[in-house]
Amino acid sequence: MAASYDRRASRWDRVLGLDAGRRWVCERAHGDVLELGVGTGLSLPHYPPEVRLTCIDATSEMLAVAQQRATELGVIADFRVGDAQALDVDSASVDTVIFTLSLCTIPMPARAIGEAWRVLRPDGRLLLIEHVRSPNAVIRTGQRLLDPLFRRLEADNLFREPLEHVRRLGFRVEELERSACGIVERLRATKP
Repeated sequence: MAASYDRRASRWDRVLGLDAGRRWVCERAHGDVLELGVGTGLSLPHYPPEVRLTCIDATSEMLAVAQQRATELGVIADFRVGDAQALDVDSASVDTVIFTLSLCTIPMPARAIGEAWRVLRPDGRLLLIEHVRSPNAVIRTGQRLLDPLFRRLEADNLFREPLEHVRRLGFRVEELERSACGIVERLRATKP
């Protein structure tokens, strides 16, 4: 999917305003930052220059595109192939963990959010943007009809609710916004 990902993503960016959401998330990052599921690096232009950025993705093909984008932007980052559900990162070693539209494709999002909890320092930030189940019944019906197709073609789940996992773990939710008829969720939470 690496070769065509940006083209497909740009359509959804226009319809749902996803790039503004990436900016919202990344501008709130500070310190040692870990982005899980960086994909092709569409979030890279939005990071503050002072962060120390590590980017993890499950595939080397996606990371190659992200590394090229970082080079073109002059963004310094450490790129690693890895599994967001089982991170090779020390506990309590990161100031900010970010998910930008990646929890929809991670097989076990609760485990990935649990790993974010583990690697965050006390008072560390969890920041995410994700498309979620709409609270609007009509839109939710459309999502229900499209979900099997999205899962099959793109391994993309339309009914994920990361907020449930965030709260269950004990994160303190400090900012929560929904847009695009409730389909897009932005969240800032802190590990107590």
